[in-house]
Amino acid sequence: MDWSQYILIGFGFACLFFLAAALALYWAHKNGQLSNLEKGSTSIFDEDEPVGEVTDKFPRKKSRKVAKS
Repeated sequence: MDWSQYILIGFGFACLFFLAAALALYWAHKNGQLSNLEKGSTSIFDEDEPVGEVTDKFPRKKSRKVAKS
């Protein structure tokens, strides 16, 4: 195969991907998935973990101590 055929195949896949993404966004808008983004972002919180309050602690990296010679 010539290099131009690879470019055409790649362009075809890119067009299909763009079309699929556009259809997914259209479907999401049509079904109201994009109407209230704030509600979806706060749906993971409850009484044990209120909005804006940090309850998880991630361990810090231990600093490496350099031995003095």
